[in-house]
Amino acid sequence: MDLRKLKKLIDLVEESGISELELTEDGEKVRISRNFTSNAAVQQYAPAPMHYSAPQFAAPAAAAVAVEAPAAEEGHAVKSPMVGTFYRSPSPDAKAFVEVGDTVAVGDTLCIVEAMKLLNEIESDKAGVIKKILVDNGQAIEYGEPLFIIG
Repeated sequence: MDLRKLKKLIDLVEESGISELELTEDGEKVRISRNFTSNAAVQQYAPAPMHYSAPQFAAPAAAAVAVEAPAAEEGHAVKSPMVGTFYRSPSPDAKAFVEVGDTVAVGDTLCIVEAMKLLNEIESDKAGVIKKILVDNGQAIEYGEPLFIIG
């Protein structure tokens, strides 16, 4: 197809407002299409993310405040340094690292947090007695979540 004829067809599509033109001539097939964008379409979809995102962020913030408030009143809270899965013992059939009432020193292993298939030993950062274990074995935990209370 002649380039001048092709350019004329493109100009025709732009001027006329049609969205698509397909032409077959001498075994050659040409298809010219254009995308329309309108303000109405943008306005229709813009509010949707805001509508659904607000409730998702409101619930976790309230839950974090409820978990941390009791820990601060009772003693020193040992917090998780990472997101992962909490384990009280080195293996399912082994004895737990610590129990309520055990005396711990700085550097004693309190638990394991599994993150991305790596087992990370969480050590005590304060000497004292384990007053409370705040997390269940096998529970998913967040960064900064209190795990133990040491008195």
